[in-house]
Amino acid sequence: MQYEKHVLPNGLRLLTISDQSLPTVTVMALVEAGSKYERKEVNGISHFLEHMCFKGTTKRPGPRLIAEELDSLGAQYNAFTGQEYTGYYAKVARGKEAKALEIVTDLYQNPLFDEGEINRERGVIIEEMNMYEDIPSRRVQDDILALMYGDQPAGWTILGESAVIGRVTREDFLHYRGEHYLPQSTIMVVAGACDPKAICAQVEELTRSLPAGEKVAKVSVSTDQDTPRATVRFKQSDQSHVVVGWHGYALGDDRAYATRVLTTILGGTMSSRLWQKVREELGAAYYVRASHDAYSDHGVFQISAGLDTDRLPLVLSAMIGEVCRLVKEGVTDEELTRARDSITGTFVMGLERSDDLAEYYGLHEVVMGEMLAPEEFIARINAVTKEECTTVAQEIFVNEHANCAIIGPHKDAEQFVPLLTL
Repeated sequence: MQYEKHVLPNGLRLLTISDQSLPTVTVMALVEAGSKYERKEVNGISHFLEHMCFKGTTKRPGPRLIAEELDSLGAQYNAFTGQEYTGYYAKVARGKEAKALEIVTDLYQNPLFDEGEINRERGVIIEEMNMYEDIPSRRVQDDILALMYGDQPAGWTILGESAVIGRVTREDFLHYRGEHYLPQSTIMVVAGACDPKAICAQVEELTRSLPAGEKVAKVSVSTDQDTPRATVRFKQSDQSHVVVGWHGYALGDDRAYATRVLTTILGGTMSSRLWQKVREELGAAYYVRASHDAYSDHGVFQISAGLDTDRLPLVLSAMIGEVCRLVKEGVTDEELTRARDSITGTFVMGLERSDDLAEYYGLHEVVMGEMLAPEEFIARINAVTKEECTTVAQEIFVNEHANCAIIGPHKDAEQFVPLLTL
């Protein structure tokens, strides 16, 4: 496998990851634009714009034309929006990457923003919102971020609010795109059985017309919190969904590696402490897990579970009890070895396909502006010590920084706050 980074004359970054043993090639366009780059009055526009790029371009003036052409390649294609990036991609059989690259680049840089298509897509996005409202395990993730970060971009939803989606105009799309869809904030990624030299020449030709401009930066995240908090969204159901969250570390922070190990020990596998305690011993939850989401300037450590409503206080106490054990007792040699092996093994298997490679290299570049080689990631995970795990546990799990979001047949959020104390 050969990785190369090229910075084109207009400032666009091109990443090529050539692996001739693969049968496919993935083409991906990434831009430094997501919900954390938005203003409140257009919250949700990053995701809405992503949809509109598939609704017609100057060369392909209609969604059916785009779909038919990609389908004729046998492509797997889609797009995604996060807090800090938006991506468009197509995965094709080797030998078809030149056409896939031309189509993805066209979608990215030449959307029509037809008024009729905008109005039709409003309904699609509102139905997407309704779908997630009916999935409490997904909706509670938005609730915990709103609780932790409040009225700032890090606390807003990626989809936005239906009222905003209902009034966004074509001029809003053009203005937002002019602030963010610029060469210096764009990364093209081509991974798989490709020819880097040919790809570089084609990308340079295809992106010559990208407009120059000054990139608008995202708002810095504020994480000041001095008291534990809880929120409840009432929903009549047989199951409750709960997330307990603390502030973690940014993606480039060296402590993020020990935190990754800690999440695995606490709730990352079926042999983890939380799984064994909450699911196997108590039999009180279908899913229970721990995770750490690292962004460019902040991180979120969380424990989540879908559980028997009547046993919510018991499960919350069990969760916090396992966290307390980590803070006071640390981890064992056996747990450390098992967690490191689990992370590195899963990581290696997660780079087997061309789309895996494009995502790994591309997202590091778009969030961090630099690359962490897979070998270096593995080395850093394997270098994590028990002492580092204990240190990050003591730094993260602070009573004053605890947050709890719950969806289920509950009305009083304050009754759960005392259960968050270590």
